[in-house]
Amino acid sequence: MKEAKRVFITDCEGPISKNDNAFELTKHFIPEGEHFFTQLSRYDDILAYVAKRKGYNAGDTLKLIVPFLKAYGATNEKMAEFSTQNILLMPSIKDTLQFIQIPSFIISTSYEHYIKALCNALDFPYKNTYCTLLNINSHSINKAEQKKLKEFRQQICELPLIEPFKETDSLIDLSETDQRTIEYLDDIFWEKVTNMVSGDFLREVKPIGGVEKVRAAENIVENIGTNLGDVIYIGDSITDVECFRLVRKNGGVTISFNGNEYAVREADVTILSNNTLVIAVIAQVFGSLGPDSVYNLVDNWKEVKLSKYKVTSALMKKVDNTFPHILLEINRITDSNVEQLVKESSLFRKRIRGEIVGKLG
Repeated sequence: MKEAKRVFITDCEGPISKNDNAFELTKHFIPEGEHFFTQLSRYDDILAYVAKRKGYNAGDTLKLIVPFLKAYGATNEKMAEFSTQNILLMPSIKDTLQFIQIPSFIISTSYEHYIKALCNALDFPYKNTYCTLLNINSHSINKAEQKKLKEFRQQICELPLIEPFKETDSLIDLSETDQRTIEYLDDIFWEKVTNMVSGDFLREVKPIGGVEKVRAAENIVENIGTNLGDVIYIGDSITDVECFRLVRKNGGVTISFNGNEYAVREADVTILSNNTLVIAVIAQVFGSLGPDSVYNLVDNWKEVKLSKYKVTSALMKKVDNTFPHILLEINRITDSNVEQLVKESSLFRKRIRGEIVGKLG
């Protein structure tokens, strides 16, 4: 019988780092950046999952903010420097990635500036990553356009904040206030900004989120010469939903790691932890024994003997030395416990990532 070629794929921000780099860049370069980014992130959720706008994907916030980053002086060099100086790694992540014994890949919505900095910090091969490519130096905008974009920024910040995304198939189900805000944002981005020089960024930047993550996962599987049933995928947010659905449909394993409600509702397993070593344990079990053994491990976690699951002695030793000092909760997700796990994971996520980042889709 041909041995399975199993593959480990993970999102970046959440499972690997505590950063939300795009949020942090916006906060750093743009006045009232926290509010501005939160508004556009919620607008992004609406366009991707309620309006289902053709050609728009979850995570496209990362192209919406580019004209404004440009207007406020961001350059490739400044973005790279900021990203390098502000990496916040999850505890044990470097050890975790080294303990994983199957081909490993990162699929991230983050800009390439951040992913390159992260790979340097982790000694992880950049060639094994998929991320949002951006050359913000590629277009120059004049002072008049800068002034106009700054006026739009002020107008956006003055709009009522869109309510957090709720499951609905129609914009009509949203409040009248939210509908007006969305109409206003539609006009700014798709009528005004799109016709500016900086509007080229809206057409050229292709954030790796939603279906773009799916394409990346499919590309990895094709290049490795395996199938989606041999994939374990770790994610934590709305940009991972499509990949979760793809991998689950094909018999692979999906794990929400400190995920928000969108991730928990689409995953097989939820992990709440302030340390990533548990990911290495599960990845080793998946690589050696496959999906069924992962679920058996999760179901019996509190009584488990890791040697039974072919976990290496080096990792078991690391676990023994580390786990007494970390917070950890791991569960299979079922119809009967999903609502409780959504609440627990959402609260824990805010504790680990911070209140504002924890609330983002």
